[in-house]
Amino acid sequence: MTHFSANINRIALLRNSRDNGLPDLLHAAKTILDAGADGITVHPRPDERHIRGSDIAPLAALVAKYSGREFNIEGNPHHNLMAIVEAALPHQATFVPDAVDVSTSDRGFAPGAEMAAVQPLIARLKAKGVRVSVFVDADVAAVEAAHAAGADRIELYTEPYAEAFAHGGAPGASAERERFRVAAARARALGLGVNAGHDLNLHNLPGFLAAVQPDEVSIGHALIADALWMGLEGATKAYITQCHEGTR
Repeated sequence: MTHFSANINRIALLRNSRDNGLPDLLHAAKTILDAGADGITVHPRPDERHIRGSDIAPLAALVAKYSGREFNIEGNPHHNLMAIVEAALPHQATFVPDAVDVSTSDRGFAPGAEMAAVQPLIARLKAKGVRVSVFVDADVAAVEAAHAAGADRIELYTEPYAEAFAHGGAPGASAERERFRVAAARARALGLGVNAGHDLNLHNLPGFLAAVQPDEVSIGHALIADALWMGLEGATKAYITQCHEGTR
């Protein structure tokens, strides 16, 4: 079974466009958790364009009320992530090499000097009891580098698969899907957990789950887009159904 973690950045982005606190981020997270999501993911960036530092403690307290659910905080460990994670001590921290000027994550950590630079930061969080996942491309060398750096999990950057699916459907995405399957298999052989995320949606998710069988997927943009038609509870349940049943 694949766990579904709902990324609520887009809800916070909408809230931040006004000064009236609407939509209520905590109420949205509660709705998602009440619908059965396995966790909540946030990606606080230095400019606080969506998730703010002040959101973290209330969200952590909310998730803690739900037995077996997880709070995942992701971001660049060379920017603002470490202080936030060390204060909140979430279940999982996901290292993402996003630059301050990008609109969204666009690649994984590269093997070599880039991965070596996060090794002591991984150790620092693991010593505090936080599981650490590292965002990587579907590349065996990057998977092996994450393992050498001490990561507990990898998170596969799935945009290339999503792009291939968008232009060629399931048949057109077969080559990309195989790359991800191979990377995931190598991660498991090394004892790493496998997460995945970026532009996964209700259309491209089933084939990906069947091939890769990740431990967890984090989905935000598509979840909120689907919620416009299905409602937040309905969209959450649709993703839960795919994730919980798609890898059986």
